[in-house]
Amino acid sequence: MTKKIIGRVDMVNFPKLNLKQIAVKIDTGAYTSAIHCSKIIEQDNTLICTFESKGHPNFKSEQIIFDNYTFTDVKSSNGFKENRYKIKSEVIFFGKTYKINLTLSTRDDMRFPVLIGRQFLSKKFIVDVNMENVSFNNTQE
Repeated sequence: MTKKIIGRVDMVNFPKLNLKQIAVKIDTGAYTSAIHCSKIIEQDNTLICTFESKGHPNFKSEQIIFDNYTFTDVKSSNGFKENRYKIKSEVIFFGKTYKINLTLSTRDDMRFPVLIGRQFLSKKFIVDVNMENVSFNNTQE
């Protein structure tokens, strides 16, 4: 499979989360990908999640229920380990749907509600830090 060139930031869709044109930061320093989740309720072996952010008008969905989720330890850039929920979802880059693992995090104070890490990027993309919105600009519907 030929690797596609992607920039340092982009706009993507998460169809299973009902999120469209979401700003993402491509983070080669992060292993896992993370998504902002404003509310998480664990109940009856399910995870009830609300994806909403005041600073990002497109980042708003109904409650999404996950029957399948796990936990993972994530080491932040400041060196602290945090145990987070991890879900499986889908993301669209260049008009193609990919499976993605996302850890749930509070990113309301961050510029981007989503970080795309190396685990997802590996074997699919090469990052050119001088470029932006490469996928979005090549797949506008």
